[in-house]
Amino acid sequence: MRVLHTADWHLGQRFISGHERTEEHRHFLDWLVQTVRDQQVEVLVVAGDVFDTGSPSNQALELYYSFLLQMQATDCRDIVVVGGNHDSPATLNAPARLLRHLRVHVVGCVPDCFEEQVLVLNDAAGQPGLVVCAVPFLRDRDVRLSVPGEAAEEREQRIKQGIADHYARVAEHETVWQLKAAGVPVLATGHLYAAGAAPSDSERTIHVGNLGQVTAEHFPEIFDYVALGHIHRPQRVGGREHIRYSGSPIALSFSEVDHPKEVLVLEFAGGKLAALEALPVPGARRLVRFHGPLDDVLLSLTAYDNAGYSLPAWIDVEVRSALTQLEVADALLQVIAGLDRTRLEVLNRRHFRLVTLTALGDDPEPLTRSLHDFTEREVFEQRLATEPEAGRAELLLTFDELLEGMQG
Repeated sequence: MRVLHTADWHLGQRFISGHERTEEHRHFLDWLVQTVRDQQVEVLVVAGDVFDTGSPSNQALELYYSFLLQMQATDCRDIVVVGGNHDSPATLNAPARLLRHLRVHVVGCVPDCFEEQVLVLNDAAGQPGLVVCAVPFLRDRDVRLSVPGEAAEEREQRIKQGIADHYARVAEHETVWQLKAAGVPVLATGHLYAAGAAPSDSERTIHVGNLGQVTAEHFPEIFDYVALGHIHRPQRVGGREHIRYSGSPIALSFSEVDHPKEVLVLEFAGGKLAALEALPVPGARRLVRFHGPLDDVLLSLTAYDNAGYSLPAWIDVEVRSALTQLEVADALLQVIAGLDRTRLEVLNRRHFRLVTLTALGDDPEPLTRSLHDFTEREVFEQRLATEPEAGRAELLLTFDELLEGMQG
C-alpha cells in the first residue's frame, strides 16, 4: 500500500496586505495530482488545515473541490481529510456524505460516534489494506472538562492527559487491534504541537499551556505511522522516523523562507512501514528576505534573479542605517520604482524596518513597533503587565482558549 502524507495547505490564505496565494496553491495541487499518478499512490492523507480560515473564499473552495475531482482520474483509491485548528468542522463536514461516494473520507472534528474515526481502507484486491485512525484537531471540549477553580498547571495536565487518552482509546478500538493482529498496518493522524517541534511564526498557537508537552510516547505503539499537521517545517517527533510532520507545501510567512517544502510517500508492506521518501515540492513563487545595510539591500533588489519561478518573488526588506527613516524610504522607493514587477515585488512600506546603528558588538535596537506588528496574544500580554503576577498565567491561558475558540 502506497500512501502520501501532506498537511497545512491553508487554501485561501491572504498574505501581507491581502495578497492572494491562489495561483501558488493551484500550482501545488496540479503538481500533487501528477505526483499521485507518478508515484502510484493508493491513499492520500491530508492532516489538517485544508483552509486558512473557517470561512474560506469561493476561490479556496473551488480549488479544493476541483482537486478532489481531478483525483478521481488517478489510481488513488481513498482520500482521508481531517480538520485542523484553522478549519471549520461544519465547512469540512457539510459535503462529507456526498464525498464518501467518491471515497473521500472527511473527519472535520471528533464525531459524535467515536468509531467513525476508524477507517478501514481496502487494497487493490478488495481486502483490508490499511487502518486509518483519522484523529482531527482536538479542541478543548474534546479532551477535558472544565473544573472550576483548577490551577493553570492542573488544566495543562488535563489537556495533555486528554490527548493521550484519546489516542489510547482509538488504538484500543476492536477493529484496530484485530486488523493489526491480522497483519494490516495502522496509520494515525493528528493536528497538534508536539514536544521539540520547530515552528515558524505562521502557526497559530494551539493548547498554549500544553505546548511542548505532547511527546512521541503519547502515541501508542500499535501505530505504524503517525501523520501530523500544524507545524509548517517538515520534521520528526522525538527522533522517531514513523512520527512525522509533512510541513506546509508553500511558505506561509517570511519566517519559512529557508524551510524545505515536501510531501512524504510511504510504502507499507508485510503489515508495517517498509519505506519512506520525502519528495520536494516545486514552488511557483519565492519569498525572499533582504536584510542589512542600505547599500547591500539596494544591490540585492536590483540584482535579484527570479529564474525558475513562474510568479514574481515577494520581498521582505529590513534596513540597518544611521540615516533617517525618510532618507532610507526615499532611497528604497527610487529603486523599487524601477524594478521589474514580473520578477519581484516589495509588498508593503511598513516592511521597511529601519534599525538604528549601535556601537560595534551591540545588538541593533529596532524602532517603536506599530500595532500592526503585534499579534493578539502579544497585545494581551502587554495588558497583563499591569496585573498582579500571581494571576497572569491563569488569565493568559483563558485568553488562549478564548482565542482558539473564536478562530476555530
